[in-house]
Amino acid sequence: MTDDATGAAPGPGLKTVVAASAAGTAFEWYDFFIFGSLAGVIAHHFYAEVSEATGYILALLTFGVGFVVRPLGALVFGWFGDRTGRKTTFLVTITVMGLATVAIGLLPDYGDIGVAAPILLILMRVLQGFALGGEYGGAAIYVAEHAPAARRGFLTGWIQTTAALGLIGALGVILITRNIVGVEAFDAWGWRIPFLLSALLLGLSLWIRMKLDESPAYRRMEAEGGERRAPWREAFLSWSNGRFVLLALFGIMIAQGAVWYCGYFYTRFFMERILRVEVATVDMIMLWLTVASAGLYVFFGWLSDRVGRKPVMLAGMVLALVAFFPGFHALTRAANPALAEAQASAPVTVIADPAACALQFDPVGKAAFASSCDIAKSVLSNAGVSYANAEALPGSVATVRIGAAEVVSVEGQGLSPAALKAARAEVEARIKAALAAAGYPDRADPARMNLPLMFAILMVFIVAATALYGPQAAALVELFPTRVRYTAMSLPYNIGTGWVGGLLPAASFALVAASGNIYFGLWYSVAFTLVAVVVSLLWLPETRGRDLHTIGT
Repeated sequence: MTDDATGAAPGPGLKTVVAASAAGTAFEWYDFFIFGSLAGVIAHHFYAEVSEATGYILALLTFGVGFVVRPLGALVFGWFGDRTGRKTTFLVTITVMGLATVAIGLLPDYGDIGVAAPILLILMRVLQGFALGGEYGGAAIYVAEHAPAARRGFLTGWIQTTAALGLIGALGVILITRNIVGVEAFDAWGWRIPFLLSALLLGLSLWIRMKLDESPAYRRMEAEGGERRAPWREAFLSWSNGRFVLLALFGIMIAQGAVWYCGYFYTRFFMERILRVEVATVDMIMLWLTVASAGLYVFFGWLSDRVGRKPVMLAGMVLALVAFFPGFHALTRAANPALAEAQASAPVTVIADPAACALQFDPVGKAAFASSCDIAKSVLSNAGVSYANAEALPGSVATVRIGAAEVVSVEGQGLSPAALKAARAEVEARIKAALAAAGYPDRADPARMNLPLMFAILMVFIVAATALYGPQAAALVELFPTRVRYTAMSLPYNIGTGWVGGLLPAASFALVAASGNIYFGLWYSVAFTLVAVVVSLLWLPETRGRDLHTIGT
């Protein structure tokens, strides 16, 4: 093949370049998504000594840790990618990711080694996030620097679809393994199998990528020589590049983190934990959604070659903003109509002294949450019930009003651990009995579930996410010159997806627990997306068709 823009020497064909880059990146997403899909199971094995709600939050935060360190990986691997080449760098990233994933499948759990188990788990997540911080930028740039300018959006769209392919692989392996070994065995030990399978995928991915050559744009830059490159200084301390780093972050990437992770991960949490849909049903829906979405990344990348990157990405952001709240309300009615009916006919209110109500969030699992308000709210939060808050007299015992019925909580301050546990159980039994009498379901009823409507509602979020994500690789590559491209685009990408997106499930759940409103967590996604819409409209340039060799000259 001869690159249209560079006249580069013959090398691997364009199809080979795209396939090899996409296959390796899909494997890394597979590794990353296994953990998110198994957060509930992992919580039981590695956070066994805390409450169910706290354990789940800790598992989500452990998932988020991998995202938090991604910007560090972007800085380190971006520097190496701009100094030593694209190919070598993403061979290293895929190796680190694969080895860390296999190690998770081998870790002893809390019952075997105590607190060392979650510490080792977090360490493996750090290594995963560190590696993924350098992977995406390398793969996207490698394909973009091979692609003709008129097809850059379409061809880099195949890199974008690897997120869907990785998620399909993760969900598929989990479903197949669970069906083969059974639910009980899967929860006990079978959950390790998807992690261990990464050893085979790592070998295959390395074999494919070893066949690649360096990108034409990088070879051309090396041949032209010039002064020694300083990617960090040139990317972040030079206003000519630094302003585009800021625009990439606030005009594209914070929306990407908010929209994509809401569509693929927060919807899953919402259906499982709030709407009480069976996990197997949620897995199947998400699998079919991901399959349906795979081609949309390529389509929207192709569309951005025709109409521009900016209008396609903006359309995705605006669609998400319009759909967030009505979409989740509609999802409740479709997935658990009995819950929607009960919320309308018998709203729940916690009447308590505000000074006695904690945030219901304990990252280290040591807080007792023993006040009458805390006991009442923890029962409602674990049941996935939305509630309002009303102020009571100082020092009074909290009361839960469910429609016309009232349930008085118990003050647990000063009780022994055994007595507190008994008091919680007694209050929980009375509240759940009142909820059942008011029509609140314990689980979503499969017979009343409207699966086609649920799929259609969720597809709206997926279309928004893919419209934003499909053209994104091309748009980011076209913002920066070759000498700092890996570093400059990797950092905003991994802050947006790593910090905004990775922390979305835990942050949104904390907002729900604090407010009592099951929809309140959506404000997290709305706020970030709205900021990106404004920044993109006012300042983000259109980049379609730019010559990658003349940017910044």
